Amino acid sequence: MKCSISSLCDKDVITVNDGMRIGTVNDVEFDVSTGCITALIICGKQGFFGIVGKTEDIRINWCDIEVIGDDTILVKKC
Repeated sequence: MKCSISSLCDKDVITVNDGMRIGTVNDVEFDVSTGCITALIICGKQGFFGIVGKTEDIRINWCDIEVIGDDTILVKKC
């Protein structure tokens, strides 16, 4: 299966352990020497009305990805 980075960035990320939705992919991290994707980045949630801070971004290592589907990405519990 081939997939573009832009199509990865709109997929929901779900844990396989409990079915919890983590969020959507906002960015990818890759190794410039090999060109391989090393992680998916999910931006932290905004605080109260976007005014009071935000939680830390979530980094999903590529090895923790179980399945990349049409609409979702299933990952091991992070």
